[in-house]
Amino acid sequence: MSVLLILSTIFLLAGSFFFIVGSIGLNRLPDVYTRLHATTKCDTLGQALVLLGVIFYDGATFTSVKILLIIVFVLVANPTAAHALAKGAYLHGVKPCDVTSLDMYKEEAKRIKRRLK
Repeated sequence: MSVLLILSTIFLLAGSFFFIVGSIGLNRLPDVYTRLHATTKCDTLGQALVLLGVIFYDGATFTSVKILLIIVFVLVANPTAAHALAKGAYLHGVKPCDVTSLDMYKEEAKRIKRRLK
């Protein structure tokens, strides 16, 4: 077995682990915001690790460069989209769970709602 095949297997298994953890978080966490946090973090890292595993398996080709660009795009787009979804949910009245004791966005949300009216 070659070193690249072993590295590829390790990255693919690690990425799969993060996908599974994100799925568990999606099912077990109490509200939209914690679920969004868990799935975004795990999906971003899981996708990056799986795609790195594909790069190691495929070798240094032009396709590997394209996959690296996809990884960069995912690392930028996933957290940005999660932030936009969370902000939209908050502005439309989706409240955090009762366990959450700190709401740092409340004042800014009031200001945004006043500006939109």
